[in-house]
Amino acid sequence: MCAQVSPSQESKPPVQPWQATPPPFPKAPYSPTRALEDIDGIIYALHLFLGSQMVESEQYCREYDPKMERLYFATGFGLIQCVKGLMSFEDADLVDAIAQVKHGNTIANQHRKRAASLPTRLAGLVMGSLNTSGVGFIKSMTPVERHAELVYAESLFEKALLGIVYSGDWLAFIKEALNMRTTINIYRQLGKYLEAVDEEAQANGLGPEDPSIDAHFRSGVYLGVGMSNLILSMMPSKLLTIVELFGYKGDRHAGLAYLQKAGGWSADSDIPAVGIEQEGVRRTICDMALLIFHLVLSSFTFEGVDIRMAQKILDYHIQRYPNGVFFLFGQGRLHLCRSQPATAIEYYRKALQAQNQYRNLHHISFWEMAVADFALWEIQESLDCWRTLAAEATWSKATYTYGVAVCLLQLGDEKHQTEVSELMDKVPTLRQRIAGKSIPLEKFVARKARKYRQQGGRLALPALEFAYIFLGIAHAPRSVVRSRMLPLVSAQLEVLDEHAREPAKYGTGEGNREEEYWDDRALALFLKGICLRYVAYPDSDAVLDPPDEAAMKEGRAEAAKGAREAFEAVFEVGPKIVYDHYLVYYAHYEYARLLACEGDKDTARVHLELVISGKPLEVNASSRKGKYSMENALHVRAHAALETLREALW
Repeated sequence: MCAQVSPSQESKPPVQPWQATPPPFPKAPYSPTRALEDIDGIIYALHLFLGSQMVESEQYCREYDPKMERLYFATGFGLIQCVKGLMSFEDADLVDAIAQVKHGNTIANQHRKRAASLPTRLAGLVMGSLNTSGVGFIKSMTPVERHAELVYAESLFEKALLGIVYSGDWLAFIKEALNMRTTINIYRQLGKYLEAVDEEAQANGLGPEDPSIDAHFRSGVYLGVGMSNLILSMMPSKLLTIVELFGYKGDRHAGLAYLQKAGGWSADSDIPAVGIEQEGVRRTICDMALLIFHLVLSSFTFEGVDIRMAQKILDYHIQRYPNGVFFLFGQGRLHLCRSQPATAIEYYRKALQAQNQYRNLHHISFWEMAVADFALWEIQESLDCWRTLAAEATWSKATYTYGVAVCLLQLGDEKHQTEVSELMDKVPTLRQRIAGKSIPLEKFVARKARKYRQQGGRLALPALEFAYIFLGIAHAPRSVVRSRMLPLVSAQLEVLDEHAREPAKYGTGEGNREEEYWDDRALALFLKGICLRYVAYPDSDAVLDPPDEAAMKEGRAEAAKGAREAFEAVFEVGPKIVYDHYLVYYAHYEYARLLACEGDKDTARVHLELVISGKPLEVNASSRKGKYSMENALHVRAHAALETLREALW
């Protein structure tokens, strides 16, 4: 997508900051038949959590349900621990989260309607009136049993997610994947039930929705069906082919529609149709899922992404939770997507100040600020963020350490050389595995760290290359790309041009200097193409100042021509690349996006299809061992770009 978008001045929805008196603690012993009476309490706990009072939320849950025997509190507390575990990535937190989620899942299972005996189920295949499965079975449930079915699916999903992250082996991964299948099946049946009763209500003149279905159950079904559709729609094509054999297929637009329905969001209005008094308990979680899709997953996909919808949701919730750390993150991410990194950093700093109970939430701010500082090309500030992450965070020590190293290389002071060498030596040793598989980004930085050592302590444009991977160039203001990033690339190309006739005299490594020359030339040309592409066609959601917009239009033709020539030069150099094979494939992808911006969709499609074909595009693929760096991520983006071309959204 390449058309310039300027966000309109949107009216603010009339909503006040959330304030409420906590519901009183129950005095009578717990009875499963009255489980739904606890929903007001879990709503209060959720609001505390979203308002950056995480510890208070946990404490309220413990005081309300000390035995953790209540349907919504046992599972709600498990969700909080799940979030904590995924944020910290610490083994102790993950183990505790798995235990809490398993307990919640057990409690939910105890509240579910018992499945019919095997003979009855076999009879049900012949006599549908027995209601042993499907919509009929759900209709035969009490309201508590339907809620338990829903909560069981939610906790099973959380358990599967935690298990995949923690397991580290394929057998556990397969087991948890089967749990995911069960979850999706339950959501599908609940979704069909909701459709059936709503159709009956409409036929009986009761309105478009069955009034007997409470908003809390309805919002949960919207969340489950919506997320299932989104997840399935974003699976890589090879995995999706296998999944479809089992009858699963994700409809992205249907998934987004379900999530929007919980809050009553529409393209026609900036104000949600569902107010605070009418909303279900999971409405805010549906809204957060929409924000993650539009602002985070949009890095990998295009179809269905709507930055204006994200703006509406954030405008609503930032008034409701002025100190809510998750919505402050969202505001920061929104401005980063709009190529306003300086404003984004302001919101990330507000998120740092919003709470100090969960230190791991601070790490999200530091990560985002590190990327935003790359987009401003403020290397010292980015270095400070990477240092904090390397010292405290546990998600990806290898990536953080490499971030520190490349920032020090970019600053260029010789006094940092010893530290850089020590950091690069550590990077390969810090890699982790999830579900028995290496993390692609960590494999990339480990390769780069080894290359640094092979080349005698030198890398070409490492910080700018790192910034590209995190969309630091895509989200940079056009003026920064033109005045601060492009000159670095030009300087590197000048050095390379000096050795064009004798590449063997290039570099400082102990190995083959000619090999270093061609790898570095390919990288410099690639980054030149990227920079010129964003000078000619800033990201579709970028907000430009009027002078910058005029300069863009005036210089577009020349910048686009330079970008095309740079990418084509990468293709020519491709056969001589020894290490950085990924550059050729990413160049085809970026070249296709440039051509699409220029309106040449047919040629763009050809290059995207080359990327996903599996063919060795660098010709000299014999020097490549296994996959090239970040291959799967590129395939996801290339497939998404092809879908966008087919839908004529570019």
